[in-house]
Amino acid sequence: MRTASMPGHPRGRTEAGARGRTRDPLAPLRRTPVHAAIIAICLLWMIPTAGLLVSSFRDPAAVSNTGWWEALTTPSEFTLQNYERVVDTNNMGRSFVNSLFVTIPATVMPILIAAYAAYAFAWMRFPGRDWLFLMVVGLLVVPLQMTLIPVLQLFTSWGLTGSFLGIWLAHTGYGLPFAIYLFRNFFGGLPREMFESASIDGAGPWTAFFRLVLPVSIPAIASMAIFQFLWVWNDLLVALVYLGGRPSVAPLPVTISNLVNSLGQNWQLLTAAAFISMALPLLVFFALQRYFVSGILAGSVKG
Repeated sequence: MRTASMPGHPRGRTEAGARGRTRDPLAPLRRTPVHAAIIAICLLWMIPTAGLLVSSFRDPAAVSNTGWWEALTTPSEFTLQNYERVVDTNNMGRSFVNSLFVTIPATVMPILIAAYAAYAFAWMRFPGRDWLFLMVVGLLVVPLQMTLIPVLQLFTSWGLTGSFLGIWLAHTGYGLPFAIYLFRNFFGGLPREMFESASIDGAGPWTAFFRLVLPVSIPAIASMAIFQFLWVWNDLLVALVYLGGRPSVAPLPVTISNLVNSLGQNWQLLTAAAFISMALPLLVFFALQRYFVSGILAGSVKG
């Protein structure tokens, strides 16, 4: 009997491993068309943004008479006039602070509440758990616009209209269904042995949640933080309804929407204001992007 070819023999395992490590030399060439197509699509997708960026550094008269690509050959016509006017004369600095004051609590609050709820839905037993979770998931299909009038009437009766607390509560309520759904699927995919070992060591539900669940759930939390932060930061409708257009509380989207008057004047300021508004979301996304894909995939395929 030739034991060298047997799967359990060391030599057999070595040969099998060597065959498994053999790579097709033409594999990179086969993937080249796919990579080229993806790069081409990304470049096409970025063309409008590049044109907006170039236009934000140009004089309004030049933008009206020539295309943005022509400015690349004459960089001497670039100017910071649009940015200076936006920052100095349109209350943009105050609006930036207001956006931070709205977005940070409106991102942290739903994540904390959803994490508690998702842990209960995933690992605790109580009557009506599955039906209650189905009701929460069903809220994902409810249009946001249907809730504006009832919630606004409720906030008016409570005196929360035009206050930061009101918009924090509104964004928390709107973000909870998706956050609970994402976290519950992620928590449900954690190994049961981890919780059994913690229980044997005397850890209660709170200890298991803070010492085990949260540390291993950083990808899901980061993914949800990106979603919620970008949505709240760029939101115009909810801020306009619950905060109004007062400069003292208006966030960036509301202030930017007021840059252009009814006659279309000052339209050139929108280009500079758009990039001022985009700076922080881009920073947040690139800072957390390494968690983004892993968190979304883990929450979508398990549970």
